Amino acid sequence: MGIYKRMVGYIPESKINIFLSLLTSTASTIVTVFGYFYIFKIVKALLVEENYTTAESLALRSVIFLIIGALLYFISGFFSHMAAFRLETNLRKKGIDGITRASFRFFDLNPSGVVRKTIDDNAEQTHTAVAHLIPDMPQAFLTPLLAIILSFIISLRAGITILIITILSLLTLKFMMGEGEFMKKYQESLKKLSGETVEYVRGIQVVKIFNADIESFKVLHKAIKDYSEYAYGYTQTCKKPYVFYQTLIFGVVALLVMLSVIFLDKFNDYASLTVDIIMVLFIIGIMFVTLMKIMFIGQFTFEANYALDELEKLYDKMDVDNLKSGSEEKFDNYDIEFSNVKFGYGDVDVFDGLSFKLDENKTYALVGNSGSGKSTIAKLLSGFYKVDGGSILIGGKPIEDYSTKALIKAISFVFQDPKLFKKSIYENVAIAKRDASREEVMKALELARCFEILDKFPERENTIIGSKGVYLSGGEKQRIAIARAILKDSKIILMDEASASIDADNEYELQRSFKNLMKGKTVIMIAHRLSSIKSVDEILVCEDGKIIERGSHDELINMNSKYKKLSEAYEYANDWRVSNEAVL
Repeated sequence: MGIYKRMVGYIPESKINIFLSLLTSTASTIVTVFGYFYIFKIVKALLVEENYTTAESLALRSVIFLIIGALLYFISGFFSHMAAFRLETNLRKKGIDGITRASFRFFDLNPSGVVRKTIDDNAEQTHTAVAHLIPDMPQAFLTPLLAIILSFIISLRAGITILIITILSLLTLKFMMGEGEFMKKYQESLKKLSGETVEYVRGIQVVKIFNADIESFKVLHKAIKDYSEYAYGYTQTCKKPYVFYQTLIFGVVALLVMLSVIFLDKFNDYASLTVDIIMVLFIIGIMFVTLMKIMFIGQFTFEANYALDELEKLYDKMDVDNLKSGSEEKFDNYDIEFSNVKFGYGDVDVFDGLSFKLDENKTYALVGNSGSGKSTIAKLLSGFYKVDGGSILIGGKPIEDYSTKALIKAISFVFQDPKLFKKSIYENVAIAKRDASREEVMKALELARCFEILDKFPERENTIIGSKGVYLSGGEKQRIAIARAILKDSKIILMDEASASIDADNEYELQRSFKNLMKGKTVIMIAHRLSSIKSVDEILVCEDGKIIERGSHDELINMNSKYKKLSEAYEYANDWRVSNEAVL
């Protein structure tokens, strides 16, 4: 019952449905067994008493009881299904809520395919344990008990026969359910296979381009092999006991017939013997179905327990690295300080005691080789990750002291590859400020130099992005993203390679929109295009998780600096051309 207590914890609003399901299922079991009792009375009236009028009256009662039992079971299933669907919904909602709260480190360490399958498949796996097992549990445990009582009412020999068969069947059930540790490995291999398959499908473009076969993807190939081995092994552990169980149940028919023929001369009342044999065979059929339900209860409750364990582990992981928020709503200023910050991705350290300070209302650029920590600085400042040590301060206070709402309002992030929703251009911008007026949204579009984009479409700002005939280049998407940031009007702007892949036609308009966005703001730019950062107030050069140089463009160029070498390498690459001789 422990698993059901855990599941009910996720659906407190459906407790009444579970109670009603158990109640009606119990009533269904009792009423149905009464129907079986009247079947015994019918057989006895026909074969022993030869009273056809009584048999007809008893048949009507039996039918009524069996119909009522079936209706009560149906009602029980209705209540249990209501609870089961609510449980699936609540588990998925909790997963979605966790995803929205989870830090970026969670997504770095947990592939999206595995996360989606863990939530979706495990939530679904609890369905049978609630929808079908709750109505079946009273029947599975009450029916054998009531059937044994009924068999002793029929006769002592019928009761002893049913009791022996029931005991032997119950002893066999334990082996039919499979080993717990083996079932756990089987479930883990299935989870691994599901997650890796999703990742494989998501990369199908790469598979097609390079004509790769499944063996090229070693992790997926291993997942398939492991699952096939455990699936086969699992069925093998259940095969022998299940065959023995079927032989035990169905072999009784032949055994009873044989014994009846051999010892027929020992019986004086053939009619009563016939009634006993008919009812024993009838009750054995009922016991077979009922005991199978007990086996499935064991199997599906194990699966539900495993599913909840996996979900709760995932929920815990989602909360581990969450940035805790405080209650501060206002900033005294927008100075930024990293104080002895330590941070790493898993076992890989990025920063070990990083410290620097940035004054408000200035423009900064972070430069350095890939992996030097530039983007990580921006992500830590945004609260995407929780630091392992030290602190990040805005306005002299740790960012943990501010409310989530205050941080979101204070910081805007413009990515290299902005994401737009399948909504109108207007709605894609207005999402940045829910209470924005139409005039504010249109002004933001104007300042981001988006009117030229709107003029391309008859519906202008009401054009649905992603609809037929609507195509936006990378630079146009970027300008719409900048319009969002302008509307939001945050005091701190983070731009991660925002102009890295923009074509020449868009760059002029994009630079003008950047200028409008950055007025009166603290701006941190991450750029590989060094030509775009010459006019910033200060350049910070990152290397191996440290700030090794800082200063203006002119100051760093006039000294033997790392920045000077990067700048020269950039200029050399920019001037590089394929010569005619090289082509020939």
